[in-house]
Amino acid sequence: MKHKAIDNKSILVTGGVGSIGAVLVDQLINEFSPKQVRILDNNEAGLFEATRKYQKKSQMRFMLGDVRDKDRVTWALKGADTVFHAAALKHVALNEYSPFESVKTNVVGTQNLIEAALSNNIETFINISTDKAANPTSTMGASKLLAERLTSGADYFKGGGRTVFASVRFGNVLNSSGSVIPIFLDQIKNGGPVTITDKRMIRYFMSIKEAVKLILKAAEMARGGEVFILKMPALKILDLAQVLIEKVGKGKVKISAIGQKPGEKLFEKIVTRTEAEQTMELEDMYVLPLSIDYPNYPGMSGDVVKESYRYYRKLGGKSVPEEGVEPKKLLTKAEIVKLLVQDNLL
Repeated sequence: MKHKAIDNKSILVTGGVGSIGAVLVDQLINEFSPKQVRILDNNEAGLFEATRKYQKKSQMRFMLGDVRDKDRVTWALKGADTVFHAAALKHVALNEYSPFESVKTNVVGTQNLIEAALSNNIETFINISTDKAANPTSTMGASKLLAERLTSGADYFKGGGRTVFASVRFGNVLNSSGSVIPIFLDQIKNGGPVTITDKRMIRYFMSIKEAVKLILKAAEMARGGEVFILKMPALKILDLAQVLIEKVGKGKVKISAIGQKPGEKLFEKIVTRTEAEQTMELEDMYVLPLSIDYPNYPGMSGDVVKESYRYYRKLGGKSVPEEGVEPKKLLTKAEIVKLLVQDNLL
């Protein structure tokens, strides 16, 4: 495959041994023709395993370091062309209890990379964000929203510089580290109970492969300052737990609601109501552009998200506008099974 931001380019992937970063690196090295792929990560054990995995790939470089360290980041970007920024602190509850750490990594770390990208005249910079940045109620979500704004703002700040800055906003990534599926499977294996925070909880889901596909597509399409948001299926966490129990459980496994964790939402939004007023809708994604001068991406025409995409909830017998873009429907249990089978999780 050909890709203008990858072929014959030197690429840095931060968080390159994490769930998404590792799959991204694997695709870069096996499906494209980069001149060099650099992994920057503070996970020494994971980085060591990566050196073993790619020991026959001469274009690989392995860099132990942290995005909090501006000097390390600046050196890591020397001579690079493209940056995929996947390093982050992502667990909502842990970030609530350690908010200063969240800011150091998710905000200051992103700023360090942006400044280093500008200093090194990088061509393409893709920041990886989360749906928790849409109307954030948690420290993690707020820190990732600020990282998005820093990335978009850098496109103004660069002046005549050549760097194209953009973000991609993900939902929950199936079977990524710390996600609910491996936790549920472990609880089922041990006879239960399967713990969910609230039986009403709804989440958007995507596979790691879909996440990486969005990253690569954004790097090719970006004009500067956008946030790219994949159209994703949504499901009830209760339905997911019941499907896993039905398919892999032995005997009766109970489900226990333990209450919301600090900073956690019942319903995630991928596009807020305010954003929807200036968001473009393409076939497989939403694009929040830097300005209202809507770009026409090559081979793709888009419309501004319509009023009908705002949704309403019943409150006291009345329909009250809610913040966000609602999934047109929730996945049925049969569709959840199909999704899990497609990703080799069942």
